Amino acid sequence: MPKVLISDAMSDRAAEIFRERGVDVDVKTGLKPAELIAIIGDYDGVAIRSSSKVTADVIAAGKNLRVIGRAGIGVDNVDVPAATARGIVVMNTPYGNAITTAEHAISLMLATARQIPEANQSTKAGKWEKNRFMGVEVTGKTLGIIGCGNIGAIVADRGRGLRMKVVAYDPFLSPEKAKELGVERVELDVLFKRADFISLHTPLTDQTRNIIDAAAITKMKQGVRIINCARGGLVVEKDLLAALDSGHVAAAALDVFEVEPATDNPLFAHENVIATPHLGASTTEAQENVALQVAEQMADFLIDGAVTNALNMPSLSAEEAALLAPYMKLAEQLGMFAGQLTETGIKEVELEYEGVVADLNTKALTSTALCGLLTPLLSNVNVVSAPSVARERGIRVSETMGPQQGAYHTYMRLTVVTENQRRSVAGTLFADRNPRIIQVKGIDLEAELGPHMLYVTNEDKPGFIGRLGTVLGEAGVNIATFHLGREKAQGNAIALIEVDEAISDAVLASVRDIPMVVQAKALNF
Repeated sequence: MPKVLISDAMSDRAAEIFRERGVDVDVKTGLKPAELIAIIGDYDGVAIRSSSKVTADVIAAGKNLRVIGRAGIGVDNVDVPAATARGIVVMNTPYGNAITTAEHAISLMLATARQIPEANQSTKAGKWEKNRFMGVEVTGKTLGIIGCGNIGAIVADRGRGLRMKVVAYDPFLSPEKAKELGVERVELDVLFKRADFISLHTPLTDQTRNIIDAAAITKMKQGVRIINCARGGLVVEKDLLAALDSGHVAAAALDVFEVEPATDNPLFAHENVIATPHLGASTTEAQENVALQVAEQMADFLIDGAVTNALNMPSLSAEEAALLAPYMKLAEQLGMFAGQLTETGIKEVELEYEGVVADLNTKALTSTALCGLLTPLLSNVNVVSAPSVARERGIRVSETMGPQQGAYHTYMRLTVVTENQRRSVAGTLFADRNPRIIQVKGIDLEAELGPHMLYVTNEDKPGFIGRLGTVLGEAGVNIATFHLGREKAQGNAIALIEVDEAISDAVLASVRDIPMVVQAKALNF
């Protein structure tokens, strides 16, 4: 009988579910790191919330550990790479607390509008400062939502219920999905200019870190109110404080901070700041939901081998996994290639499978390709959740299968349709089973992708290769492989170069300054 440890406080119903499903369970909370390491070897799974730290040392000691289940979204307290290296599945419950977090954001928005915390303190102190606390209505005001995924969409719905006009910025929000939600899709600068209230609901990624800084705030309305129930690090706190001091920002409500636990923060002293201790998911219903979901998911895996909401593996049987491994690597690379080059909202994704691959589990391959495509901007996407994330954003996904058409015994092509263009990338497996890129935007070339790549589209004119090599050489960038393809003589061309180290912004700028260059992008795999 598999055995699970529940090491953080959660609903008693979670332990009951494990037992009902035939899983032995121990509940031992408040363990110190050394205590957890001492006993983890006895368990097949560990169910946690945010308190337990499943470090590399814990994972190394978990000789029988097969699954780590996080009752909640964030897995900052889990060493996912170490778990993956050991073949341990890491699961989370990404949707169990969406309503709770959205409601907290709305609560904070209303609190900023009417200065409720300060008025409460003043009144309890016997001051009765009625004239001091002049609020604003939310009806008819514009609510700007940054990140319109699962939680952001709920906030949009609640905002519309308050008779607010809702505008949203999200690179993955399609026009059709925006219409369905009843929101106006806008660019970020337009949102800053128009919003009376701004609520953040985006993951913390390289693209979103410090998304609200001094420069962003200068583009906002005088008297804007900012709410952050998403992640610390999205807002530059010193810039926000300066804007509050100047009066440009009328108020801010923060549930998350750059450093947590936040016990000493300069923002706390400002009378127009409302602060809560990361309570976004803290309701009885949300805690119950995530606890039940993690128990059900872990039991499904331990008893039946089913995988749900895993961050580090697809939903595959053991037999399929071995067969599909190289094809999944190819699908992931095609997705990551297209995802890193896509900068506008995605409307549609098409997957074409021909030859041998068409007879395999293409659903798993499509999920893997979508995960690669969406990951550059959405840090919480995994192979299992990628299809539902695409559906939430109104991205149409289609698959076509067919027999071998050309020289390649297996052929896979991913096409991304955005508002501005249609881009495709295709690949295959050769006898060595290593993935190869064989076509980009209809231009034939053959390349094996490395960790650091430089992608360049250019005019096919004499001197380009020499100029590019000179720029890279002068910057001390060593070329590992160099692949070229062109549409026709003197037409459009592509260069795909593997280099030994990541391309810096300065080098990329120098490449873009070459006269024949149309586009240059650093890619990482």
